[in-house]
Amino acid sequence: MSKLKLIIQREFIAKVRNKSFIIMTFLSPLIMVGMGALVFFLMKKNEEKIKEIVYVDESKLFSKDDFSDTETIHYQDFTALGVEATKKKVEEGHYAGVLIIPKKESLELLAKSIEFYSKDSPGMSVMNSLENKIETKLRNEKLTNFGIDLDKIKESKIQTDIKMYNFSGEESSKLINGLKIGVGAIAGYLLMMFVMIYGTSVMRSVIEEKTSRIIEVIVSSVKPFQLMMGKIVGNAAAGLLQFFIWGILLFIIMTVASSVFGVDMVEMQTAKLPADQLEAAKQAAGGDKMQVIIQEILRLPILKMFVLFIFYFLGGYMLYSSLFAAVGAAVDNETDTQQFMLPIMLPLILGVYVGFATVINDPHGSIAVLFSHIPFTSPIVMLMRVPFGVSWYELVISMTLLLVTFVFMVWLAAKIYRVGILMYGKKPTYKDLYKWLKYKG
Repeated sequence: MSKLKLIIQREFIAKVRNKSFIIMTFLSPLIMVGMGALVFFLMKKNEEKIKEIVYVDESKLFSKDDFSDTETIHYQDFTALGVEATKKKVEEGHYAGVLIIPKKESLELLAKSIEFYSKDSPGMSVMNSLENKIETKLRNEKLTNFGIDLDKIKESKIQTDIKMYNFSGEESSKLINGLKIGVGAIAGYLLMMFVMIYGTSVMRSVIEEKTSRIIEVIVSSVKPFQLMMGKIVGNAAAGLLQFFIWGILLFIIMTVASSVFGVDMVEMQTAKLPADQLEAAKQAAGGDKMQVIIQEILRLPILKMFVLFIFYFLGGYMLYSSLFAAVGAAVDNETDTQQFMLPIMLPLILGVYVGFATVINDPHGSIAVLFSHIPFTSPIVMLMRVPFGVSWYELVISMTLLLVTFVFMVWLAAKIYRVGILMYGKKPTYKDLYKWLKYKG
């Protein structure tokens, strides 16, 4: 036990004293925030670019009110100029495109005959905006032809807001589902990143010691199983320390950023809204909305989520790291690891896809439940399900299966590790790994 403790301490200290580890620990949060700010800035710059679209309305059905300007698209009526002259002027000028609305015998034929010409392929937002305006106009025109009063249709619209409660009588809201999805997705994504970063770190550490022949001296006084476990736990401790520091730094950065830029961002967004929506938007961004968000967050099973996050975080990491350590012991360099990496990474990737595809839509569905019990996918899928509420018997089954599989895989990986760690000069195959698993002693 004392030898295992020494190995863990050695791996932990070697990791945290590494210059790249120290630099990335403090630089990564700044990079993440910077990337987010850059994306936001580029989106705003893209929105600032105004596209000018001209239209020729031969049908005489549309008016300037039907083509009202938006923040990013301005419309001009070139009907008087004619189709060919307009197309030539647009092609030679700075306009984004020209919309041709021909004259047809019926609205159905007209809807299928409208054309749009542009120098470059238009974006989806531009085409969606044009199609929505045209569909609205043609639908209203058809309703008018049926003798239906459009004003009465507008007055008949009623907005529904369904109140949500659980069976204990506590009020819920649609907002809480968004929060649960966000928390679960972040937890699953962090686990996948943690496994990929620190699992491969364990593998590289084993390869380095094997190629430098230091391992031959170490295994003379330490059992291969102890050495492998020490590397896994030591790297896990360093990784958790790094994640803890990242969390603190991100919280500080986001708090400062929200206090400095928060008010300006709200004002900047609401200033662009129409007058009738401005007051409602300000109220939504005010204290009442924030109070609701805080109340919904406090209703989440925070303590339960934290405990389970740590369990599945460590369980998933140690399960996969044992496989990475076995791969590192079996090969002589990182190039040879590629043939063994794909089978290890596939369950992780599958867990993420299953989580986003099924848990978000139906967290208690049969597929989500199944993959939250399979040990190779449960660390990700179960973390996504936990915010939605999971029964204790499901958690016990999932956690027990994960622990049993972890112990079995460590035992299995140790059999490969103890043989492969002293093998040099031969590129191993799956057949060789199978032989090593059958070795006794």
